[in-house]
Amino acid sequence: MDLWVTFIGTAASVPTAARGTAATLIARGGDRFLVDCGEGTQRQLLRSGVGLVELDLILITHLHGDHYLGLPGLLKTYGLRGRTASVRLAGPKGLAKLLEVLRPVIGRTPFPLEVTELGPGGVPWRAPGARIEAFATSHGVPSVGYALVEDDRPGMFDVAAAAALGVPSGPMFGRLQRGETVTLGNGSRVAPEQVLGGPRRGRRVVLTGDTEPCAATVQAAHRADLLVHEATFCDEDRDRARETRHSTAREAAEVAAAAGAGFLALTHVSSRFMPRDIRAEARAVFPETVVPRDFDQVELPFAERGGPVFHPGGARARETGDTASEGPDASAGTASLREHSTDL
Repeated sequence: MDLWVTFIGTAASVPTAARGTAATLIARGGDRFLVDCGEGTQRQLLRSGVGLVELDLILITHLHGDHYLGLPGLLKTYGLRGRTASVRLAGPKGLAKLLEVLRPVIGRTPFPLEVTELGPGGVPWRAPGARIEAFATSHGVPSVGYALVEDDRPGMFDVAAAAALGVPSGPMFGRLQRGETVTLGNGSRVAPEQVLGGPRRGRRVVLTGDTEPCAATVQAAHRADLLVHEATFCDEDRDRARETRHSTAREAAEVAAAAGAGFLALTHVSSRFMPRDIRAEARAVFPETVVPRDFDQVELPFAERGGPVFHPGGARARETGDTASEGPDASAGTASLREHSTDL
């Protein structure tokens, strides 16, 4: 099952000419989840190349305006398009009241609006083999991050071993793959562990929203394939980061290292700092770091098929044929050049 993360808006607090405010799209198979919805998100989605997709769930990390001001326009557009399927929103305490306040702006919609307030440990979405969990962050207001967590999958099925044990090809293969013991015609029994390899680890994607470094993020991001962490400041402004309950690039990298994450993407980038300086500060601690620009993507294959792949320009670049990609160990490829040229 495909798993992609598209960075729709990566700016801190206010949009710039090159970056929109906070929004990240997760696409897993046929499911689409939006984490935060800064102003102009619907236009950013259209510009990204993925289009104005029918979202299954909108997840808000906290109720600062740069993380939700895109909701009225997005919901109104869904209404004008005639959407009838309900739109589900989840976020911290206060979200329901916010939607009441915004209702006159949004107006009447042809779809139900389902709003769920949750705290750490809340599960706003669950499907067979996967779920989204909320975890505590530290930003001075009610706030949560989100982790997309997949269950481990059964090991690879060894056809040769099954044949050697006398298991006939067909339904018994499937039963063994589902973890069932089967009985052969001669009365002998074959257990799954005789024909299956070790469990294959599920994928984990963690997005923090705005937060200062905290132990809960380290725990949520334990062995995460991708950690998307804010990096509003560089280390020279660490005192300011503490005052505003944000993180520096170095601190975000320290969180990724402590968590044993595989890949780090830094967002909520302030126009005060050059992306190359943010990246250099983080990579001194955690080399597997990128500072994506808007519309860049990270592809997350299953672990047995390789590590995360960073796609500068994402779907938009593929439309024009201007594609390049980097693995998490890339240090100065196309992505770096693009960041330098668009954020001066």
